[in-house]
Amino acid sequence: MHPYFKEYKWSNVFTMIHNLKLDPKICTDDFPHRLVVITGATAGIGRATARKYASHGADLVLINRNPEKSEEICEELRREFHVNCTSFIADFSRLSDIHRTARYLSTLEREIDVLIHNAGIYLTRKTFTQDGIEAVFQINYLSTFILNDYLLEKFKAQSQGRILFVNSEAYRFAVWGLDFNDLFWNKRRYSGLQSYGAAKLAQLLSMIILNEYFQGTGITVNAMHPGNVKTNSGQNNGWLYKKFKSLVIDRFARPVEDAAEALYYLGVSPEVENVSGKFFNLTTVEEPAPPALDRNAALKLWEISMNLRGLYEKG
Repeated sequence: MHPYFKEYKWSNVFTMIHNLKLDPKICTDDFPHRLVVITGATAGIGRATARKYASHGADLVLINRNPEKSEEICEELRREFHVNCTSFIADFSRLSDIHRTARYLSTLEREIDVLIHNAGIYLTRKTFTQDGIEAVFQINYLSTFILNDYLLEKFKAQSQGRILFVNSEAYRFAVWGLDFNDLFWNKRRYSGLQSYGAAKLAQLLSMIILNEYFQGTGITVNAMHPGNVKTNSGQNNGWLYKKFKSLVIDRFARPVEDAAEALYYLGVSPEVENVSGKFFNLTTVEEPAPPALDRNAALKLWEISMNLRGLYEKG
């Protein structure tokens, strides 16, 4: 019997299903000239969130892959909301770009008030990056790990700041935790849902260590499930998945603005100022499933991630 088996509670699943129907709490406070960094902000949740923060006066640094779309969203925010917006181009399928982004953020001469890890990908076929790492693991998880690692000292030197993972209830698809003997799906049959779930579980495990590191510093780190919102995710996949997404998934989707409201509340609201290490379903705190609470697994993953970070670091 698997060690997590006895730790699972049906009540947590029922709570999760109930929470999926709830609306996010709303924060109406402004955030003038506070610096917000968002990855993957040209479409979907990232774009809606950038607009939400800009509408309340925040300065923005948007980390995007597409130069034209990136400049387009920045120009839109400057024009509509008269805010400062900087666009930084990086493709997280390249570890060299992740390191370049991390160095850029770590050398900013001002505090980062909110860092939102939103960039992600969902693939139905196993794909490897040019660095030899499974793409979903690298883009969804390892990029967030490396950015956070570079920023540890910068954040710790600040008196306040919030780190937010755009996570997913899909982490539950990694029912028995991470397979440390086969993180890149070389031995097992690849599954898009399980791969995505494993990457999101890895984020939650890294949050355990980050939360311990930032204890007593004024820096908080939390994760959020954005709900089933209508986004462009999965566009890299075949026609069958895209058809299923348009007919089934998107049909029952929430407006993307709900996720943006939740990310604004979690980034700005004084009600969660000292709340850290939590998983939110939009803005409702949830007890994570057992694999996401395993500190030993978190420490093992941290060690593996540090080796990947150092092994592949490029100028």
